[in-house]
Amino acid sequence: MERFILDENRVKATLENYRRIKNDVAETAIKAGRNANDVRLMCVTKTIEPEYINPVLDDGADLIGENRVQEYCSKLNTLHLDGVEKHIIGHLQTNKIKYIAGKVDMIESVDSIRLAKEIDKGFCKVGAKANILVEVNIGNEESKSGCDISVLEELLLQIAELENVNIKGLMTIPPICSGDEARRYFAKMHEKFLEIKEKNYCGVDMDILSMGMSADYEQAIIEGSNIVRVGSAIFGARKYI
Repeated sequence: MERFILDENRVKATLENYRRIKNDVAETAIKAGRNANDVRLMCVTKTIEPEYINPVLDDGADLIGENRVQEYCSKLNTLHLDGVEKHIIGHLQTNKIKYIAGKVDMIESVDSIRLAKEIDKGFCKVGAKANILVEVNIGNEESKSGCDISVLEELLLQIAELENVNIKGLMTIPPICSGDEARRYFAKMHEKFLEIKEKNYCGVDMDILSMGMSADYEQAIIEGSNIVRVGSAIFGARKYI
């Protein structure tokens, strides 16, 4: 196994990136007529070694997102997670639920009643409740997960019947596009978010709208996001093996 060598310059650059983006998120919220603390910055840690994540956590980051269950579990014992909220944001396979039941604060990528039912069962077994966001495929892309916006409310009402699953809001990833076009997708998502919130369905909380990543988080904030998921802009380009 190749010996890990910490790159101090990368640590410094990561901290500078984190602080700059944190300030940018707050400033963008204010420009959009919101409070600076209305939008949370999630540090997306996919493929990033704990040695580069911990300095950011020690600097005040309080929300991380991981895409893959196996990677998430492998990092748990080495990350400085006191007071840090932990989200699973990638596509979740039903056979992986048992590994995270009771060990995550939120699952952001629930897109079917089948998956929600399996989460309900898995969390029930460990005596825990699962906080979730329902993922919406706002661009109707065949290559992406997420439910169609036309069936969103029906899915929410089905999931609301589950005893061990708490709906906390919505998540989306728009198609790769220009900033102006991304804003239109975000605006459409926010409109639906507010529409559902206004209906006040029993068991359906619309507290969180998670949208916006490294390339488009500013547009997402302007259009109502209250969690932005930023990875490469903080930690640098991901390394895939």
